[in-house]
Amino acid sequence: MNKPLRRIAIFCGLLILTLLIRDNWLQYAKADDLATDDANRRVNIARYATPRGDIIVDGKAITGSVEATSGDYKYKRTWTNGAMWAPVTGYSSQAFGANQLEKLEDGILTGNDDRLFFRNTLDMITGKKKEGGSVVTTLNAAAQKAAYNGLGDKKGAVAAIDPTTGKILALVSTPSYDPSKFAGTSDSDAEAWKAVQKENNEDDPMLNRALRETYPPGSTFKVVTAAAALENGVVSGIDEATDTPDPYQLPQTTTDLTNEHGDCENATLREALRVSCNTVFAKLSDTVGSEKMIEQAEKFGYNNAELDTPVRASESVYPEDNRPQNAMDGIGQASNRATPLQMAMVASAVANDGKLMKPYMVDQLKAANLDTIETTEPQELSQAVSSETAQKLQQMMETVVKTGTGTTAQIDGVTVGGKTGTAQHGLNNSEKPYAWFISYAKLSDGSSPVAVAVVVEDGSANRDDITGGGLAAPIAKKVMQAVIDSKK
Repeated sequence: MNKPLRRIAIFCGLLILTLLIRDNWLQYAKADDLATDDANRRVNIARYATPRGDIIVDGKAITGSVEATSGDYKYKRTWTNGAMWAPVTGYSSQAFGANQLEKLEDGILTGNDDRLFFRNTLDMITGKKKEGGSVVTTLNAAAQKAAYNGLGDKKGAVAAIDPTTGKILALVSTPSYDPSKFAGTSDSDAEAWKAVQKENNEDDPMLNRALRETYPPGSTFKVVTAAAALENGVVSGIDEATDTPDPYQLPQTTTDLTNEHGDCENATLREALRVSCNTVFAKLSDTVGSEKMIEQAEKFGYNNAELDTPVRASESVYPEDNRPQNAMDGIGQASNRATPLQMAMVASAVANDGKLMKPYMVDQLKAANLDTIETTEPQELSQAVSSETAQKLQQMMETVVKTGTGTTAQIDGVTVGGKTGTAQHGLNNSEKPYAWFISYAKLSDGSSPVAVAVVVEDGSANRDDITGGGLAAPIAKKVMQAVIDSKK
């Protein structure tokens, strides 16, 4: 063979070798990436070739699948009362992907989870079509409905928890959206998607306010400040007078802090919580000190950037602040920020004699044949306060509902503990305040089946009418009543 032909033969051989290497790299090294690539149309066609598994509440499916009328994708997702359940399920769209439970548990719902391998193999051998599994939630349908209807056309959120287990019983955010409206690939789906995007809708209906929005918690945080004062020996009894002037000059400043109502000078801890004395709790926060206040807040769940329900909640923050700011943090203002879920955790820990359970919303994952794949076990996050301190906090919170600012949360035959809050926000308190209420219900046998946090952003209300007792507490009452009634 002459020299030029040999060079051509070597070059062609190298090309063939390169193609073989490339082919093997695509088939093996990149196989998983290509199989899950959103741009792989064959994967998506296979994904939507069968009905998706369901998300279950109280034994009933709140989701479904219907055959599409056009396109390559055979089935698309549907929801029952989609706007009510969207903060729990999230969306699953042929065009726009998925989020929340629909995304996190996608493997189970599509039947592609590795834990379903043997079941899928058996179905393939027997000729049975692959089916998706189901996600069984901890949610209480009656409580969810009570929360959703209670908020109505107001902007806000509700989170309700079973204090003894951490099971999330209700999770509502308003305004909401119906994920069914953009589950497909049509022009109308695209328009519906655009309509709920923040840049096109200032109310941001796709924001999960219960999990992903943080607010100044206002006076609801005084429960945590009271806990810090009791745990650190700053006060020994809830009915002993505190050494508190009215007004109270914030430390290292010439600014006087005042109270909205009540006789707060030297008020006891119980009375200070009953009428919500800013002066008492700001002074207590300063006396406890920033370091100990942070420590106490963290025992209730603050400053945790990895709280998964399994949907991840935004981090609630009790910051490192200077003395005057720490005093204001102690009454739920300044840089103090919390999600509604976080404040429900505070109420639940108090109700559970100081033990804080990890909140979760998925009870079980099941295969299509109803075999249980995974069960979530309750998990203790921390001992937020001692049992003795928790019982003192319960006495204080129950006084708030009996004769204080939270009387609108009273339930006949049930002991209710609560705390109202009206949180200022905006530059120089320029915006309308947020109305808060946190609470728990205690039955005659001493059990506490539910703890609730409600926040309302009511832009249509008169500023002077925005109070936790007036706007938020009645909603919490309805949610607690729904849980209690469902257990009868």
